[in-house]
Amino acid sequence: MIPFTDEELMAPVKSTIDKIRPSLALDGGDIDFITVKNSKIYVQLKGACIGCASSGNTLKYGVERQLRMNIHPELEVVNVPVGMENSIDSL
Repeated sequence: MIPFTDEELMAPVKSTIDKIRPSLALDGGDIDFITVKNSKIYVQLKGACIGCASSGNTLKYGVERQLRMNIHPELEVVNVPVGMENSIDSL
């Protein structure tokens, strides 16, 4: 069980994602933080990350791993496909 509310997670998640962003930019990618809901972190990979075969690994072993190390080991990251930003409940 994650001992933080969604609101408490917002600031540290945003800060961590801002630190990850330059690494993605080196390969032409980017990441947008969307929200935290039920302790799941919703992001959207952008740029060269869209359609990249390695984007799943980037999400799991880059973004999620860093968030787990910095904040809490049970955090989960979900990529929101472009155009699905308003459909987070169905993901």
